[in-house]
Amino acid sequence: MFTGIIEELGTVVTAGARLTVGCSTVLSDSSLGASIAVNGVCLTVAALGSDWFAADLAPETLRRSNLGDLRAGSRINLERPLSPGGRLNGHIVQGHVDGTARILERTPGDRWEVVRFTLPAQVARYVVEKGSITVDGVSLTVTAVDGQSFSVSLIPTTLGLTTLGHKGVGDPVNLEVDVIAKYVERLLAPSAAGAAAAATIPSTSAAPDAPTSAAPVVPTSAAPVAPTSAAPAAPEAEPTA
Repeated sequence: MFTGIIEELGTVVTAGARLTVGCSTVLSDSSLGASIAVNGVCLTVAALGSDWFAADLAPETLRRSNLGDLRAGSRINLERPLSPGGRLNGHIVQGHVDGTARILERTPGDRWEVVRFTLPAQVARYVVEKGSITVDGVSLTVTAVDGQSFSVSLIPTTLGLTTLGHKGVGDPVNLEVDVIAKYVERLLAPSAAGAAAAATIPSTSAAPDAPTSAAPVVPTSAAPVAPTSAAPAAPEAEPTA
């Protein structure tokens, strides 16, 4: 993990799938297999000397970043990973570039410079005013954003110590949006999908019951009761003398 605070400007010695960089500060405690962010891209040290290191660039890295545009002599931003207990002076930066943008305009001020960049559609939803964004590995605060561009204000320190002070209109830069925004979107996705699904389910209100006509009661005629004639009583016996 990185913080977006550039430690050193390095110089490209050889470019391409094997990138060799001339530098000094970031080598002080680096070794084979260590990570170094180059223009915001986390790379693994594959070889190193007293004043250089080399890293291999995968096709995905070349496709998603501006490292494929580098040439011998290009200046690049370098940063080592944050060590445990170190200060998080910028914001959480993974070194996983989300895409590239281009500089649209630069507006100098008295003590700063406002730079406006294109805003790729695939990352636009993660970019908000006063939010954090990483541009070529530099942790910056978004000062303005619309549907197609965003702006940042660069102070003299950033202008002097990073490549952003030297790039011109039309130059490409790497972008990494705030990873927290991506995790929040992912966590809320099931809830949003559930709500959308619920909205498409037809209403389950019960249809009115059809009136049921009671079957007519057929009158039942009681069978006539046959009269019962009482049997004649037997005559009483004559008293005997």
